[in-house]
Amino acid sequence: MLLTRRGLQRAFLYGLISGLFLAALLKIIEHITRFKVYTLLLNVDYIPYIKTFVFPELVEVGFHLIVSIALSICLYLMIINGKISSSRKIIVLCTFVSFIIGVAIFPTTTFSDRTPAFTSIPSFSYWIVGHIMYGCIMVILFARYLTKEKGF
Repeated sequence: MLLTRRGLQRAFLYGLISGLFLAALLKIIEHITRFKVYTLLLNVDYIPYIKTFVFPELVEVGFHLIVSIALSICLYLMIINGKISSSRKIIVLCTFVSFIIGVAIFPTTTFSDRTPAFTSIPSFSYWIVGHIMYGCIMVILFARYLTKEKGF
């Protein structure tokens, strides 16, 4: 598999799609359950200097999408540089990385009064399930593209 402009464009698009899915899912979960998982997704209270600003929701979603696109491009690069061609390995890579990121980011709840408590098991559960589903969306998109294009 080769690094191509088309592959990078696809990775960009997949990051956008997966990021929008995660944002919508966590917004729905927060609306239904009142657990602040969507608020956590958009939270930047742990970033020095930036935390002093109050951004509109759309800008915060934009920050999330930038991270999602960057992650998708990184996954694409891992897939092509690791010469990963089996769907099973793509599944493991995308879901594992998404899970690890979810686990790594959840402790940032301790930096804000607006986000769930670090000890909130339901919030953590929704958060992790959302991130695993995010990884699954990435899997579906990358695996579909891989089998369609045979090498990005």
